[in-house]
Amino acid sequence: TKPGHHLEGTSIADKICFFPTAKGGIAAGWAFYDIKWKKIAPKAFVFGVTNPVMVQGAVFAGIPITEGWEPDPRGVVNTGDWVRVDPARRVIEVMRRAA
Repeated sequence: TKPGHHLEGTSIADKICFFPTAKGGIAAGWAFYDIKWKKIAPKAFVFGVTNPVMVQGAVFAGIPITEGWEPDPRGVVNTGDWVRVDPARRVIEVMRRAA
């Protein structure tokens, strides 16, 4: 997490994580397997733009990953919303809005 970010310290376990871009190198992608094994991984990653390292790490860990959504779902989905992601059908659905 970026120090000082408003979500710093928030658990990503069982959440769907939305990011504008992928950050980090080879170790970041392979860390996905570690967080999956520790049962603290998100349900899915939704990127504006990702990279091959992140895709490889997510696939190896069994975490769904997708990118390149138009319009950008981060403009519609808010922290705490219940969301369903179907990368194969290119569907992001807000099931319930945060209170």
